[in-house]
Amino acid sequence: MGRYRPPQPASSKYITPEGKQRLVEEVDNLWKKRRPEVTKALAAAAAEGDRSENAEYIYRKKELREIDARVRYLRKRLDGIVVVDRIPDDQHKVFFGAWVRLEDEAGIEAIYRIVGPDEFDFKPEYISMDSPMGKALLGKSLDDEFELKLPEGEASYLITEVSYDAIA
Repeated sequence: MGRYRPPQPASSKYITPEGKQRLVEEVDNLWKKRRPEVTKALAAAAAEGDRSENAEYIYRKKELREIDARVRYLRKRLDGIVVVDRIPDDQHKVFFGAWVRLEDEAGIEAIYRIVGPDEFDFKPEYISMDSPMGKALLGKSLDDEFELKLPEGEASYLITEVSYDAIA
């Protein structure tokens, strides 16, 4: 059995203004604060002598590579990103940036916000528009019912509220 894995589909390029601001702040923090600290520690570790057996030197080199890779990824991602800062005309439909209140068959409610793949980990109620739930929600309207395949079987949900301002 080979190790080949097909390439992942490209993630969506949409982001909220808050999400873009967070990515810009992450790049600034990594480049202007964290990288100089690691570089300084790396120089101090290198000055200690034999680098082949210097764990601090090896660790700092690895950390510097990880920071540089993340900064490269974020800068490339920020170049091709589209900021969605406009509320759609039909506010009863679920589009990017919408807050949605759902109710499942058991009557349990959940609130989600549809966001881009770069910001779904920002808050627990944020879900990516590329996720199965996100894809199922996009384009639906208030009071629509839909089915979603879950690992434990199918689940049915009802959209009870759609808003483009945070739902309390």
